Amino acid sequence: MSSYQNIFTQVQVRPSHPEEGVAVPHMKRDTGAFFVDLLGKFGNAQIGPIYLGGLGILSLTFGFIAFEIIGLNMLASVHWSPIQFVRQLPWLALEPPRPEYGLKIFPPLNEGGWWLMAGFFLTMSLLSWWARMYRRARALGLGTHTAWAFAAAIWLYLVLGFIRPVLMGHWSEAVPFGIFPHLDWTAAFSIRYGNLFYNPFHMLSIAFLYGSALLFAMHGATILAVGRYGGEREIEQILDRGTASERAALFWRWTMGFNATMESIHRWAWWFAVLCPFVGGIGILLTGTVVDNWYLWGVHHGIAPAYPHVFPAVVDPASGASQ
Repeated sequence: MSSYQNIFTQVQVRPSHPEEGVAVPHMKRDTGAFFVDLLGKFGNAQIGPIYLGGLGILSLTFGFIAFEIIGLNMLASVHWSPIQFVRQLPWLALEPPRPEYGLKIFPPLNEGGWWLMAGFFLTMSLLSWWARMYRRARALGLGTHTAWAFAAAIWLYLVLGFIRPVLMGHWSEAVPFGIFPHLDWTAAFSIRYGNLFYNPFHMLSIAFLYGSALLFAMHGATILAVGRYGGEREIEQILDRGTASERAALFWRWTMGFNATMESIHRWAWWFAVLCPFVGGIGILLTGTVVDNWYLWGVHHGIAPAYPHVFPAVVDPASGASQ
């Protein structure tokens, strides 16, 4: 039975008995393993065993409560009609409290209270899942790189829904729950603060976003290309370089001018992917708290062009200054 394969082969990784993994003290897996033929065409056919543990169960419970609060509020907004719920789901929203409530923890339920409750349970779910990932990695003797990558995404989530609204003084600055409403919030946020594209941290975030996508795609393509030489056995190629890693390195030097090794490419991709939400969160955190208008900031720092005044200046009645 072959142990390795990729999407171009016909061989499935499907031993006679599921692999239970290494024995870890004080770990009891909750479900048995089984095989799925369709998944075997793309990777290992085995599903499970899955270990949830106390933190995993806690995370799923909190996530379910948040999901129910958001879903039932959206269903109530269409008068409990399942048909309208399905039809209008992309446009339905659970909105944060209005500005007049400030940072009040217990506003009326139908005026932002449900949003606060959903946000609390969703945050607890994410943090519990992070702690679970960290502890599972330590129990298996792994590095904690995955947990810290997840923490970068949690950082951006907390900036949008908690840290920045607290600094601004009211929950209304936070993002609503919903598909199109959250996109509308993003567009309105950019317009309100002078075009987010002039935010240098947003620029960096987009660069890391596209860069990580490019790096992952190129790395995946390179490994598939040397799969016929056992390139997918990357640990072996790292410890004892074989023809797959040598050919991959030559290909990268020919096409890119330098060589990302079998090991270093994962560090490149990890840093690019992690820095995308991390610097993006910094850019959001500075918006409205430090910089009120990114376009004017860009003009001041020579990033954006200063457009000529076409219309005469208008006096602001509140300050008496010309605008």
